[in-house]
Amino acid sequence: MRARRPFNLSRQFLVASLPIVLAGMLVIGWYVGQAIERAVTHRLAAVTSLYVDSFIAPHLQTLATGSELPPDRRAALDRLLTDTPLGRKIVAFKIWSRGGRILYSTNPTLIGREFPVDDGLREALEGRVHTSISDLDESENELERPHWSRLIETYSPVHAEGLGTVLAAAEFYQTTAELAQEILLAQAASWLVVGGSMLAMYLLLFGVVHRGSETIASQRDQLNAKIRELSAVVEQNQALSESIRLAAVRTTTLNEKFLRRIGADLHDGAAQDLALGLMRFESVAERWGGSAPAEAGARIAEEIPMIRSSLQSALRELRATSTGLQVPEIDRLDAVEIAARAVQDFQRKTGSRIALSHEGEAAQPCWPVKITMYRLIQEALGNGLRHGAASCLQVAIACDAESIRLDVRDNGCGFDPAGVDATQHLGLAGMRERVELLRGSVSVSSAPGHGTLVRACLPMTVEGYA
Repeated sequence: MRARRPFNLSRQFLVASLPIVLAGMLVIGWYVGQAIERAVTHRLAAVTSLYVDSFIAPHLQTLATGSELPPDRRAALDRLLTDTPLGRKIVAFKIWSRGGRILYSTNPTLIGREFPVDDGLREALEGRVHTSISDLDESENELERPHWSRLIETYSPVHAEGLGTVLAAAEFYQTTAELAQEILLAQAASWLVVGGSMLAMYLLLFGVVHRGSETIASQRDQLNAKIRELSAVVEQNQALSESIRLAAVRTTTLNEKFLRRIGADLHDGAAQDLALGLMRFESVAERWGGSAPAEAGARIAEEIPMIRSSLQSALRELRATSTGLQVPEIDRLDAVEIAARAVQDFQRKTGSRIALSHEGEAAQPCWPVKITMYRLIQEALGNGLRHGAASCLQVAIACDAESIRLDVRDNGCGFDPAGVDATQHLGLAGMRERVELLRGSVSVSSAPGHGTLVRACLPMTVEGYA
């Protein structure tokens, strides 16, 4: 199951800030609604106060000399509350005496009843206008409660003309429908303005954060890629360092063993012949040094062929050994010519017949590759002849612009490559070391009774060599 990728910075900003923006819009809308509610109620308070002073107060001036309203004044108030636009918006109306008794009401059953003076009525009786949203939970609201859940309640003082004293208090009840509509429209407008502004600001900030997030993500990806590249390079360097160390160790060991073989060849070959010749020479000198010249000359003449043969054999051994250690002049030869030279040299030394074939254009490899080619052909042919007792030897070379492929095949007795100890077969180990140091590859395919195929792939050039 695929692991979920963590959010980038822009998505984190999107997820984290969106609830904050929405909450901010809601809070602002609520605050605007409250502000509008207060403003509307205050406006209604001002309008109601003006209405009372202009239309209601003249009909209540008789309260300055009496405690009751005459019937004609009550009838005038009835007409005022039904014939004027403001009156038609009022759903309930009361006139309160200073003692808390209802002098007039649109609900006739309340006229003459007394109720406790609440805070709004007290403010009106003290000369201030009071407006609030009432939940109609007072006992005086028994008529309004069945029809409305909330009403705008306004208390306005009624002043005596010319005196300024408060005669009574007028109480108005208006529905909240107009207020709710105004609040809704204002909230909608505020939400649109605030939402549009915050959306523009939000998109602007998101664009900045997104661009920064993309930059950070791109830099992080580049850094991770560099780290991976560096890690791969470090691993390659470690592997190469270890390969070089092992190759150096193996090469040192092989060189010592090659030197040991050369010493053994010289000791068992040329040195033995030289020792034999020297021994015969000393024997002749001891035995016939004091004899008569005629007799000594005859004896020495008999030993001279033996001494000459031993010295000639030692000379041949030394020349053969030194010739095998030297690489012929191959500086100006191309790959095919080097293979042909190695085949010719081997045929001249051993008298064997070797078939040579090639494919592709003859190319000019660098010097280390030329030496490796020559030595590899020389060693593979020698192994096939000496160890495999082959009667048929074949060399094939194929070249292209970048690499060389060498195949040396024989029909000898073959062997099991898995059972070969490389430390005891210096030829195979030497071929492999030479090729691997050039970043090439070599393989040996063989089986008992089926001959041997040595295949090597070499680069055309090596860094640091022309």
